[in-house]
Amino acid sequence: MNSPRATSDSDNARLDDLYRRLGEASRTFVGYPCNQRFDYSHLHRFLKFAANNVGDPFAPGCRLRLNTHDFEREVIADFVELTRAKKDQCWGYVTNGGTEGNMYGLYLARELHPEGMVYFSEDTHYSVAKILRLLHARSIMIKCLPNGEMDCDDLRETIRIHRDVPPIIFANIGTTMKGAIDDLAEIKRILADLRIPEHYIHCDAALSGMILPFVDDPQPFDFTDGADSISISGHKFIGAPIPCGVALARKRNVDRIARSVEYVGALDTTISGSRNAFTPLVLWSALRSMSKPDFRSVVAECQELADYAIARFNARGVEAWRNRNSITVVFPRPSEPVFKKWQFAPQRDIGHLITMPHITREIVDEFVADVADDLGSSDASANRNDAQGT
Repeated sequence: MNSPRATSDSDNARLDDLYRRLGEASRTFVGYPCNQRFDYSHLHRFLKFAANNVGDPFAPGCRLRLNTHDFEREVIADFVELTRAKKDQCWGYVTNGGTEGNMYGLYLARELHPEGMVYFSEDTHYSVAKILRLLHARSIMIKCLPNGEMDCDDLRETIRIHRDVPPIIFANIGTTMKGAIDDLAEIKRILADLRIPEHYIHCDAALSGMILPFVDDPQPFDFTDGADSISISGHKFIGAPIPCGVALARKRNVDRIARSVEYVGALDTTISGSRNAFTPLVLWSALRSMSKPDFRSVVAECQELADYAIARFNARGVEAWRNRNSITVVFPRPSEPVFKKWQFAPQRDIGHLITMPHITREIVDEFVADVADDLGSSDASANRNDAQGT
C-alpha cells in the first residue's frame, strides 16, 4: 500500500483557518456544559494505534489485545466510588457520551421490564424522546415545576393510573436548561406508597454527576439513593477533546442481558461493538491528575462564579437565578444579535450561562453587559411601540 501523500498548501491553509476559527469561537463558548480547561498533549502518542475497546471491559479473554480495557476498568472503579456503589455490585463502561449512557440505562430497563412504562419530565433532554422511539418503549411525559424539577404530584397520579405495568423512571440529575434535579427521595416514596415492587430508576447525571459528589449537601442521585443505572458525561465537567462518558448499572441486571461473542472472545454487554480506546485514557488521566479536594475546589469556584454572574445580572436589573448545587444561571431570553456573538442555549423565554471551569469573571462581565444592554434596549423599544399603538 502506498504511503499517504502530504496535504497540499491549500489544504494546510484550510486547516490553519479552521484552527483559528475554533480558537476564536472557544472564547464565546459560555452556554453549553463542556469544560475547555484541559491539556492531554501527553496522550497524543497513543493516536498512532488503531486501538479498539470492543466488548465488555471486564470480560477476560478478549482476542483483540490492541485495547485499553485495563485503564477503562480503573476509570469505572473511580466512578463507582463517586456514585457510592459497592464494587462487586456495579458494572460500567466508557461511552460515546451522555446520550449513549441514557440509551444504555433505558435499554437495560426495557429488557428487564418489556411491558414497562417510561416516565420522563417535559424538561428532559431532547435525545431521550429519540431513544424511546428507537427502543419502541411506551412512555408518558410528566409536568415540571417552575424551577425545572419533575412534578411529583403529577408523577404519583400518573403512576397510580397505570400501576398495572412496571414504572421506569427517567430522573434528571440536572436538567439541560435549568440545572434542576428531580427529587429521587420523593420518587422512592411514591413507589413505596403505591406498593409498586417492580420498578427501575435511571439517572441522567451528565453534568451534575461530577458536581454533587463534591458539595456539602448533595441532593439524592446515586446508587445508595436508589438509582439502578446512571449516565455521567466525561467531556462536560471533567473536560475532553472528544465526547465521552460512563454508563453505570447494577451488575445483577447487566448479567441478565449479557451475550457471548466468539468473533472477539468477549461478552456483548455494551451498546456499540467497536468502542473508542482513547477516551478511557483521557478520563483516566484527568482522574489521576486531580484529587477529590481538587475537584471540590473547582466545583466551589464554579458555584461562586455562578453567584457572581447572578449578582452582576441583578445589578443591571436583569432577573437571574440558579437551582441549588447547580452552575447553570437562568435569565430572560435576549434577542438574536446576542446569540450571534455568544454561544449559549435558548429555550422559549429563557437563556442560560453555565459557569464551567474555563469561564472567567472577565467573560461573565462582558456577557452580562451584552445581555443586559440588549434586554434594556428591547424593553425600551417595546415601550415606544406600545406608546405609538403599534
